[in-house]
Amino acid sequence: MFPAFLELTSRRVVVVGGGPVAASKLDALLAVGADVTVIAPEVRPEIEQRPVTVVRRPFEATDLDGAWWVVAAAPAEVNRQVRAAAETRQVFVNAVDDLAHATAYLGGVVRRHGVTVAISTDGRAPALAGLLREALDAWLPAELDEWLLAADEARRVWKAQGVPMDARRPQLLETLNTLYADRATVVSETGVRDPVSDVATAVSAADRRHVVSLVGAGPGDPGLWTMRAVGLLEAADLVLYDALVDVQALRRATRAQCFCVGKRARRDSVPQGAINRLMIRAARQGKRVVRLKGGDPFVFGRGGEEALALAMAGVPFEVVPGVTTAVAAPELAGIPVTHRGVASGFLVLAGHTSEAVDRSLHSVRPHSLSIVMMMSVGARGDLASRLMAHGWSADTPAAVVCAASTPKAWTWTGPLAHLGAAAPPEGLAGVLVVGEVVRLREALRQSLPSTTSEESGSEVSYGRNG
Repeated sequence: MFPAFLELTSRRVVVVGGGPVAASKLDALLAVGADVTVIAPEVRPEIEQRPVTVVRRPFEATDLDGAWWVVAAAPAEVNRQVRAAAETRQVFVNAVDDLAHATAYLGGVVRRHGVTVAISTDGRAPALAGLLREALDAWLPAELDEWLLAADEARRVWKAQGVPMDARRPQLLETLNTLYADRATVVSETGVRDPVSDVATAVSAADRRHVVSLVGAGPGDPGLWTMRAVGLLEAADLVLYDALVDVQALRRATRAQCFCVGKRARRDSVPQGAINRLMIRAARQGKRVVRLKGGDPFVFGRGGEEALALAMAGVPFEVVPGVTTAVAAPELAGIPVTHRGVASGFLVLAGHTSEAVDRSLHSVRPHSLSIVMMMSVGARGDLASRLMAHGWSADTPAAVVCAASTPKAWTWTGPLAHLGAAAPPEGLAGVLVVGEVVRLREALRQSLPSTTSEESGSEVSYGRNG
């Protein structure tokens, strides 16, 4: 086998197949900027959610016209057709777990700060390649990015000075050794330590007793992840993340295997029981698992259910709080959920369960506190009617806050009676806020920075929280 690395940025890549195997190949292709087209009669929802072109029909030979790389992740008969079409076009095919129809084989890959190490078994033993990858990953130094920068700079000097190739390796070794000498001197003189590095070190050593970590990811902006969360992601072997997590930021934060198991309204999703089994099985294999959940794990995140499942299975775990969207989303839109003289408390409800909403509203006096409703944007009209039926006046201030803390952030404000007429962008998750605290947004909006879209009545203006 001839080892090589491919530059696929902006180049056409065809993936034939729409199942979980095909889905598992997308992250690596998208990470290098490939222009990916997926072809299959049926395609899983997680594929449709990715920035790829989806063609819903059986494979045709002309689908490979203009392709630079092909992934065959379909039944063997379809893979055979793919290989035949690729042969005539002189394009290599990676047929997943199908040696007979492959002309290219992927191996275990370690990517670290611009350094890529690949291990191949000629397609015969991918599990062995995976074990070797893990061993290499553990062996490579954490400071590999510094090694790369030092080597790159040294190479520039050598080329300018005409240093012969056989003399460069000994000089590079000396250069790398000085990195550690310099570090020892700086630490001893300044005593300064990097808190994020300290967290990662603590996670990889003393905290290995927590095999599974249920971690809150906040409302969407990875800048709101806690230091503890970042340290756990750096040390993780497997990350199971929610649909609203910033995938690109996640890829930058961890070298672990990452799988989306999030739930979105009206879309197929991984059953909760399957998520529990994935965590337990990986933990029993000795892997460090992070279950990365939007907002806070214990606020409508089913974190309690997952904690119980782990406890009953005898799997050690920990819970890492996150910034809860119930408070953060209104806050980022300029709406405090409590305010002296206006609201001394707030009630957080799951808006997609109408009977539970009715029971909760029946137990509180109208206008006595702020209401925040999660998972409720799609039911906003019905929820407005229920609130008014429970005594909340039609002109009560209300807000819809979607995609808080992200570039797609969008906010609507208006009277409760018009809540159903609000038109948030399709596909954005959000919260509803009802109560006099919404009026405070008007007083705050003039002084808040401008970056999000806002709709108020029929007028649309642009501005970060107003």
